[in-house]
Amino acid sequence: MGKLSVSVIIPAYNEERTITDVVRAVMASPYADDVIVVSDGSEDYTALLAREAGVQVIELPENRGKGAAMQAGGKAARFPIFLFLDADLIGLKPNHLTSLAQPVLDDQADMTIGIFEQGRFATDLAQLVSPYLSGQRALKRDVFTAISELEASRYGVEVMLTRFFRDNGHLRQREVILTDLTHLMKEEKLGFVKGFKARMKMYWEIGSVYLERPQRADRDDGTRL
Repeated sequence: MGKLSVSVIIPAYNEERTITDVVRAVMASPYADDVIVVSDGSEDYTALLAREAGVQVIELPENRGKGAAMQAGGKAARFPIFLFLDADLIGLKPNHLTSLAQPVLDDQADMTIGIFEQGRFATDLAQLVSPYLSGQRALKRDVFTAISELEASRYGVEVMLTRFFRDNGHLRQREVILTDLTHLMKEEKLGFVKGFKARMKMYWEIGSVYLERPQRADRDDGTRL
């Protein structure tokens, strides 16, 4: 499979500070043919800036959460491999995208998870401790669409994806090191008090998904993916 096999999906909520640079890096990659920014009820210029950068933009009328934004992007995507990126990345380069996508394109993995390294201490440490929370992932379309209740997962979507792979042991996942990459932390975006509250809300949503009953990839005919 070549470059036309990858759709890049970027869920975004009020990310006007970083969205342009993220989109420019994607457009300089081999996967510029299908790039979708999903503005999840943003109240700033996220959607406008993404559209000016030359990509398709889906605007959700209200904030529905990251899982719903990813699902909306997946429904609009054209190709059989999805590459998800956070909209608040700093230092994104085209090689980060190819590193994520290539193992899935080569059928060496059903999903890759991007892990920050040599970006910033705080974000490197967070992903070292909890790599399953990374929003940088490439995975096969049929795997993504087999996961139910994504829309309700909000910030717990990455936990849901990781748990789905854990509970369906035939699926293969691989961690990919993304050097010199980091992201804005919530306290940097919103200030310490609002950022801390937003972080606690995120952790609550993640914890809610983590405690839910596991799901398995059973099709209607009783076969597994």
